[in-house]
Amino acid sequence: MSIELQNIHFSYGRIKALNGVSLSVGEGATGLLGPNGAGKSTLIRIMLGFLVPDEGEGRVLGYDLRTEQKQIRRLVGYMPEEDCYIPGMDAVTFTAMMGELSGMPRQEAMKRAHEVLFYVGLGEVRYRQIDTYSAGMRQRLKLAQALVHDPKLLFLDEPTANLDPTGRQEILELIREVASVREIRVLLSSHILSDIELVCHQVVIINRGEIVATGRLEDLRMINYQLFELRVRGETGAFRRELEEAGCRLEETEDHLLKIYTPPDFDRRQIFLSAARNRVQIRHFVCSRTSLEDLFARVVGVD
Repeated sequence: MSIELQNIHFSYGRIKALNGVSLSVGEGATGLLGPNGAGKSTLIRIMLGFLVPDEGEGRVLGYDLRTEQKQIRRLVGYMPEEDCYIPGMDAVTFTAMMGELSGMPRQEAMKRAHEVLFYVGLGEVRYRQIDTYSAGMRQRLKLAQALVHDPKLLFLDEPTANLDPTGRQEILELIREVASVREIRVLLSSHILSDIELVCHQVVIINRGEIVATGRLEDLRMINYQLFELRVRGETGAFRRELEEAGCRLEETEDHLLKIYTPPDFDRRQIFLSAARNRVQIRHFVCSRTSLEDLFARVVGVD
């Protein structure tokens, strides 16, 4: 396993940030999802050894997160959400310095810096001062410095922030290649659910400091419910109330598509019977493939 955590607790004073987090992450790319304040950044900082948990234990790439933080950081690449560049320095010098800080010899670090900057699309501007970079270019630079020492595991915090749609797609393709072709394990923390769906096969959802769902994306989509999408005609008040009383959760989109999340073992025929009783005409009915956004809303309880 890349990451193994057992019963991790952490508090900022009286504020409980993590409450008994247990987690196992293996090969490939794993998405870390959660609303703001859920504990994602705190969890990453603990795995990097920047914070020490109040309780619990864990290992990253086989090393103890309490006693072997230096060994962990030599093998892990970290792309923080915040800018991390040094003013007045050009990109290749900065990236090489990050390689040296990770334990690489100076000549090897410089050679590798050139290679990785070309890889992320900054080769032609690698001698420009970072101060002159756009927000999107700085985002690519953060990925470069995370990759320069050829890590075994990458922690990526909001890697597509500040990128236009084209740049975002290019970064995500790079991450997919890193995880699949280069076989570097990836933990991708993002609030952009479509990014997670595109890159990751495993998903971890955290809310209020606790893991609320974890597993393969295709398995998590089926957690305790099905999703049906309907277009109806007629007065739907009584119809909706009847389904809600049966344990269903209903949403209506801006284009008047009615989404019905059904509980376990729910018989879809109840939808048609309720419509007939309440004089509602069903014009469109499909059993939908649930998106990660649907899953996230369901398990976190977002209305």
